[in-house]
Amino acid sequence: MSVTRRAVSFGILSAVVLPTVGAAQGKAHVARIGRLSPLSAETDAPNLEGFRRGLRDLGWIEGQHFTIDARFANGRSERLRGLAEELVRQRVDLMLIGSTQGVLAGKAASTTIPIAMVTTGDPVEGKLVASLARPGGNVTGVTALSQVLNAKRLELVKEAVAGVARVAVLTNPSSPYTAPFLREREAIARALGLHITVLEATEPGHLDKAIAMLGAERAGALLVLTDVMFITQRRRIVELVAKTRVPAVYGEREFVEAGGLMFYGASLADMYHDAAGYAVKILKGTKPADLPIEQPTKLELVINLKTASALRITIPQSVLLRSVHVIE
Repeated sequence: MSVTRRAVSFGILSAVVLPTVGAAQGKAHVARIGRLSPLSAETDAPNLEGFRRGLRDLGWIEGQHFTIDARFANGRSERLRGLAEELVRQRVDLMLIGSTQGVLAGKAASTTIPIAMVTTGDPVEGKLVASLARPGGNVTGVTALSQVLNAKRLELVKEAVAGVARVAVLTNPSSPYTAPFLREREAIARALGLHITVLEATEPGHLDKAIAMLGAERAGALLVLTDVMFITQRRRIVELVAKTRVPAVYGEREFVEAGGLMFYGASLADMYHDAAGYAVKILKGTKPADLPIEQPTKLELVINLKTASALRITIPQSVLLRSVHVIE
C-alpha cells in the first residue's frame, strides 16, 4: 500500500496551456507519433501512459488527433537504431524517445523528423543537443540530469542507515551514465566521508558476480546507477541484493516497487507527461531547436518500509518526513 507523504518540490513546473487540435492542423490530419523505448512494453507502460495523460490534459484525443506507433528494444540497446529506422519508414510526424542511446539512434535515423526526448542523462554531454537553452537540430524535451543526484542519493542512504562508512556503486562501464559519476567519485567520497567502491556489470551475466562482491568489499550500502540494462534486470538485481542484506538506493522508482529499499529522483511518468507539451508544440509547427530543454522541479523520495523491516533497519523520522511515498 502506498501512503502519500509530502512532495519534495523545488518549484512548480509551468503548465503548457495549448488549444486542442483544430484549424491549425486541419480536422483530417491525425498526427503519427513514433514511440522508441529501450525498455519492454510492460516496463514502459507507465511512461507511455504519462505521455497519453499529458496529451489528454491538453485536449488531444487518441485516434482523433494522434496515434502512437511504439517500438520496444527490450533492454537491447543494439536494436534501437533498427527500430528508429522502422519508425522513419512509417513516416511518423514526431518521435518520442527515451534514453541517451535511444535519442542517438533516432538522430542517426533522421535529422529532420522532430524528436521529443525524455532522458535522465545529460543531453549536452551525451551529444544529443548543443545546449539546454538552445538545443539546435531536431531534438528537445525533458531531462532529469540524474547523475547530479547521485551524491544526494548517497547522502540519503548514509542518513537512513546508521554507521555506513563504505558504499559500493553498481555501474555498467558501457553506459553513458557511468562516466559522469566516475569523474565525481572522489569529490563525493570526500564530501560525505565515505569510501566508495565501484562494481561493474556490462551484461546480465555479470550481475551475480558483481553483487556478490558486496560482502568482500564490506559495503554498508549500495548505490545502483541509472542504466537501461539494470532497469530491465531490476527484479533480479533486487533479489540478488536482498540475499546480501545490504541496503540499496536506486535511481529509478521501479526498483523500490520491485522490493528495493530507496529511490530518489524525478518521476519518469511525470516527465513523460511534461513531454506531451513539447509534442503538441512541435506538431503545431514550433521547431525543436527553438524549445529549451526543461528539467523536473519536483524530486521524489520513495522508501520501502517492508524491505527496511526485513533488513532490520529503522528509517529515521528525519528521512521519512521527506518521502513522497512509503511502501508498507
